[in-house]
Amino acid sequence: MPKGLLAIIPARGGSKRIPEKNIREFCGQPLIAYTILAAFESKIFNNVIVSTDSSKIKEIAEAFGAEVPFLRSSDISDDHTPVSAATVDALERIDPQGVEYSHVCQLMANCPLRTSEDIINSYQQFTATGADAQISVNRYGWQNPWWAYEREDEFILKSLHEDMQKMRSQDLPELFCPTGAIWWAKAEALRKHKTFHIPGKSGWEMPWQRAIDIDTDDDWKLAELLFKLSGEHDINKH
Repeated sequence: MPKGLLAIIPARGGSKRIPEKNIREFCGQPLIAYTILAAFESKIFNNVIVSTDSSKIKEIAEAFGAEVPFLRSSDISDDHTPVSAATVDALERIDPQGVEYSHVCQLMANCPLRTSEDIINSYQQFTATGADAQISVNRYGWQNPWWAYEREDEFILKSLHEDMQKMRSQDLPELFCPTGAIWWAKAEALRKHKTFHIPGKSGWEMPWQRAIDIDTDDDWKLAELLFKLSGEHDINKH
């Protein structure tokens, strides 16, 4: 019998910058609901799991159909633990023998604009590449890191890439920013490496409008605006 696909949505309760971010109302629904619903609408997952340390998040996630079979330990729910640790923990709890799932998809709850089609298309590319892991990315635009500066003191700036400063934007090497929207890994590789940052990982490019990670109040306001615009205009093209 073929192994299945597992979606894991990490959602801890201790958000500092936006309190209770994952269940705060976003355009009419709790933020986490958009990720749960996109996972179900993709129709490719055998199970959709939420990993949380919060009974309040558990209750809301279950109301939208997700499974929350356990509350995760506080040891992997602090500000310093990589999100992937919670995903690996969930995989090992749910499938301790490694016989149920071939692939794992980590979907961050603070990326509400990713669609079910994005999930499907990213999976198709992932399986086509044969890589052990794949992360979602968006292409850098006018805020290009090649032109970045750091401060030497209160006034003086130092270029991080002096040789790139005089190059035209169209001549610069393309750079991509990771987004937490859709990360895939082969289950066996994730168990082995304990991270999605596996050598040779591939990148699935998505439009920045749907790739946004909400971490600050400004991010939240921008995401709400993009969500409202998406119902009136086509913002979904590259």
